[in-house]
Amino acid sequence: MRVVVVGAGVVGLSCAVLLAENGHTVEVRTSRQPPDTTSAVAAALWYPYRAHPRERVTAWSARTYAVLRGFAEGAPGSGVRMRAGTELLRRPAARPWWADAVENLRAVETPPAGYTGGWRFTAPVVDMGTYLPWLVGRLHDSGAQVVRERLAALPIDADVVVHASGLGARELVGDYTMQPVRGQVVVLEQWGLSEWWLDGSGITYVVPREREVVVGGSDEEGSADLAVDGDQAQQILRRAAVLVPEVAAARVIGHRVGLRPGRPAVRLEREQRADGPVVVHCYGHGGAGVTLSWGCAEEVRSLVAG
Repeated sequence: MRVVVVGAGVVGLSCAVLLAENGHTVEVRTSRQPPDTTSAVAAALWYPYRAHPRERVTAWSARTYAVLRGFAEGAPGSGVRMRAGTELLRRPAARPWWADAVENLRAVETPPAGYTGGWRFTAPVVDMGTYLPWLVGRLHDSGAQVVRERLAALPIDADVVVHASGLGARELVGDYTMQPVRGQVVVLEQWGLSEWWLDGSGITYVVPREREVVVGGSDEEGSADLAVDGDQAQQILRRAAVLVPEVAAARVIGHRVGLRPGRPAVRLEREQRADGPVVVHCYGHGGAGVTLSWGCAEEVRSLVAG
């Protein structure tokens, strides 16, 4: 079956890899190459953020957790590592709704000053600068290709189109429930940090990679401004230093801004169009593209098969 995947972020690439490795003839079409997508900006800590509905998100994220754990254990070139970390809470809260998707979730019994509790668990952390090229390599090994092309509409020269364009859905299918959610991060030189930290009361996080530490963030619904805000960067660093004091002395090596594909709920469904090929929509993953990627890709594979 000939499949065209629209979009080369982490969701589109994951779908394309599964389909190509299952014998389909696959071509990815994208206006931006993988290093230029929002996925490349992501801190990429497994965490179901800004994604709904909860029941489907829990299932997709649990499956992705298992797949990424497999990469961490058996694919050292993927850039995926399992790292322990802590989510701290300033107010008492119930067990997270996504708790069944992770292993060994346990309460923080002695939280630091200013916090009432929290949760510790081990989660995949993905170095996107390594992971996205690794996915593209798997695509090429399966005979698929990534073609840069700006589309005005979904393609019709395929048996099935997998629509994973993220915010591009506004133009391609007229879905104006899609809204940009601006996120800014600061990249620090790695000083030896091995655990991630997250403030559950707001979007503040410190996520270690092999050679850098990603510190965030911001959450600005409706903003499509890709310019780096220097004042905001300083605010991010101050907040992050409360979580991890070493942040204050770390060397800044970069700034990044991305636009999350916000939607009231992830759209993952098969559409039989009267005037073209079957379309499998898979977009609107909010701040959880990495977290949902393989669970969603496996469902896409089933929908493509019919």
